[in-house]
Amino acid sequence: MKRVVLTGGPGSGKTVVSSAIAGADPARFVVVPEAATQVYSAAKTRWDLVDVLGQREIQRRIYHHQREQEERFAAEQPQKILILDRGTIDGAAYWPEGPDAYWGELGTTLAAELARYDMVIWLQTAAAIGIYDGSASNAVRFEDAAGAVKSGEKLIKLWGGHPRFWKVEARASLAEKIVEVREVIEREMGL
Repeated sequence: MKRVVLTGGPGSGKTVVSSAIAGADPARFVVVPEAATQVYSAAKTRWDLVDVLGQREIQRRIYHHQREQEERFAAEQPQKILILDRGTIDGAAYWPEGPDAYWGELGTTLAAELARYDMVIWLQTAAAIGIYDGSASNAVRFEDAAGAVKSGEKLIKLWGGHPRFWKVEARASLAEKIVEVREVIEREMGL
């Protein structure tokens, strides 16, 4: 079982790219959906609408839901490559007291979480090139364009220590981004 994480700030195309790749080759790939969107949608709120205690509680739920989903998908479809719409490390960018407190709270480390994944592809948010729809395409998204860029910068720092870390810059055409991500996955996974 291989696990490929797509990470990046809001509006970087993680959901569209992962769905397009898996949809074009369902015999080889399966998408693990974004846990944060699921948890916030179920709670009928967003990160910016809850207090610090609520932010911590929701981030804990997201972390555990993410791990649960990864293990379930891996067990149900062991022959497929999991394409993850975010990974467990993403939550550290949203923990109120920062990443070190996040690891301590969850009883893990950055190194342990990086080791869970075979490859990481960071996608630059389209906000970096002036294309950003805010919450229009995801109702639980709260960042404005500057916030989306800042989130992406935090994530590149958190994930950047992975030995198989790739960056894909923003494109005016999402179709070009899909092609580039698929090429990286196929090349790096020897497909």
